[in-house]
Amino acid sequence: MRDEDLKVLREHMVAEISADAARVRELTGKSRLDERVMAAIAKVPRHEFVPIELQPLAYANMPLPIGCEKTISQPFIVALMTDLLDISAEDVVLEIGTGLGYQAAILGELARKVYSMEIIEELGTQAKQRLHRLGFTNIETRMGNGYHGWSEHAPFDKIMLTAAPDLIPPPLLHQLKSGGKMVLPAGLPDAQQLLLVQKDESGKVGTKEILAVRFSQLEETEPG
Repeated sequence: MRDEDLKVLREHMVAEISADAARVRELTGKSRLDERVMAAIAKVPRHEFVPIELQPLAYANMPLPIGCEKTISQPFIVALMTDLLDISAEDVVLEIGTGLGYQAAILGELARKVYSMEIIEELGTQAKQRLHRLGFTNIETRMGNGYHGWSEHAPFDKIMLTAAPDLIPPPLLHQLKSGGKMVLPAGLPDAQQLLLVQKDESGKVGTKEILAVRFSQLEETEPG
């Protein structure tokens, strides 16, 4: 597709995300998403993070299959989860579930450093290649079980999960800084909620349900 066509499709996607944000404002408490988040969504080329045969659909406001029975999340959900983290330019962020790297790229536009883990080697390898090709030097990827986090680089200012555990993983709570935030889907497959988790300066954890979602389940095996 021509660059001009992709630009128009991306602008339409951004407009749909804004409309969705207004539609669910009573659930999220805000009628529009942060300007920095929307700028990142407008900048990152989503078509570079989907299989080539699906590139014409890359800017539709819906999830798309990326192989290995996984999907790239709906753009609105990507934007909402990013917005909920309230990322600053100095933050170090942990992402669990790289997929093909789109969410990591959005985070990379906003944070100082992003560490992203993927349990499926085929996806993780492709994500690393795509992020490198697009010039993201502040994103480090790793193959592994994200349930246990990435302790070598902890604690993290912000943590995002793009796969759903039944309950919030204790290792990730431990690796979240005091004053930090985590956003994740959690619950049984047919009853998942998007959660915002906040750890105050004393280490006390509070959670808030945002809205119902549907994500792939997070692997919860013991560390090898």
